[in-house]
Amino acid sequence: MAYEKVLYTLEGNVAHISLNDPATRNAISRAVAEELIDALRRAGTEARAVLLTSEGKGFSSGANLADTEVDLADPERDAGLALDAYLHPMVLAVRALDLPVVTAVQGAAAGVGSSLALAGDVIVCDESAYFLQAFRNIGLIGDGGATWLLSRAVGRVRAMEMLLLGERIDAVKALDWGLVTRVVPDDDLRAAAMTLARELASGPLSLGMIKRTAWNANDMSLEEAMAAERLAQRDASRTDDFVEGVTAFLEKRVARFKGQ
Repeated sequence: MAYEKVLYTLEGNVAHISLNDPATRNAISRAVAEELIDALRRAGTEARAVLLTSEGKGFSSGANLADTEVDLADPERDAGLALDAYLHPMVLAVRALDLPVVTAVQGAAAGVGSSLALAGDVIVCDESAYFLQAFRNIGLIGDGGATWLLSRAVGRVRAMEMLLLGERIDAVKALDWGLVTRVVPDDDLRAAAMTLARELASGPLSLGMIKRTAWNANDMSLEEAMAAERLAQRDASRTDDFVEGVTAFLEKRVARFKGQ
């Protein structure tokens, strides 16, 4: 697929994917979502970590309402069709990717753009960033997995505050609430996020297993999570990276993982 709405570069073992529709503050249209899904699939075949950024002044202003084709005059209209068609598959593609994903957020991460940012495994934002669940302002509900992502990240009470009141959550509060991993100065965002992505890309194959088991644990009992850990540990111990990690530990040197 040729990309127009996203940029894709392979920098070492890091697939750097950037939303590229600054004229709309990277509003998510069908084209943006479909290109991003394709780029993530490509990354899964040639990278060991993903850095997701955006061009322009904001991470994403949310769904591109002009692209959802909802007829306001139709009493049977269904704003959920866009969710089925491309918005929800886009967010799920980030979570389903068997690679760690770093999302770097500058400016606004609103609506489904907020969900996209929060679907990352490591979330870095600059001091000017903010998260906004703006759905209540247009008579809709949180989507893109917002109800699930927020409830598990910050708890039901704070998730309700974001969803019901529709107020901005700035970078400082987002960090305090546990919504993001780190906050860095505005000019340092790309470099800081890339540093983390490169660190993850140099890690063992088991990082993908860590991601999968940690995400899945949200919907499991302790016993179920332990059973999943047990199976993943078996798979991790059969990798070349495990052999290298133990050997390096015994030889008192830094491990040289190959993602195998």
